[in-house]
Amino acid sequence: MGHGDTLVLADAFFPGTSCNSRVIRVDGIRISALLDGMLQLINLDSYVPHPIIMVQVAPGDTLDPSVELAYQKVIDPRCPGTASIEGIQGFAFYERSRKAYGVTMTGETATYGNSNLRCKGKTGSSYREKRK
Repeated sequence: MGHGDTLVLADAFFPGTSCNSRVIRVDGIRISALLDGMLQLINLDSYVPHPIIMVQVAPGDTLDPSVELAYQKVIDPRCPGTASIEGIQGFAFYERSRKAYGVTMTGETATYGNSNLRCKGKTGSSYREKRK
C-alpha cells in the first residue's frame, strides 16, 4: 500500500471477496474503533477533496446519523481540517471498492456504515501539517 491508495472499511455484510481479492477480517470490532486505531498509524490524503467516502442513503431508506457522527468524532482530533465525508451512490461505492488496495471486513452492523479511505501512507505528521 502506498500514497493515494484506498482502503475499504466494511461492515459485516459487505460482499468483500466479491469486490476485492485482498480481504482481511476483524470480526467483533466496529468501524469507528478500527478507524481510530488506523489513524494513529496512517494519514488521510490531504490532496483530494474528500478522503473519506460513504454510501449515500437510497431513496426510501432512513439514515442513522450517529454512524457518520461516530466516524467524524474519531477523525476530527486525529486529522484536524479533514473535509466532510462525501456520500456516493451504492453501486459507485462497490466499483471504487473493486479498485481499492484492500477491504477490511469488520463486525459493524450499522446500516450504511461502509467507508472508503484515501490514505497518504505517511506516519508521524498530522493532516493539517501536510496541507500547509
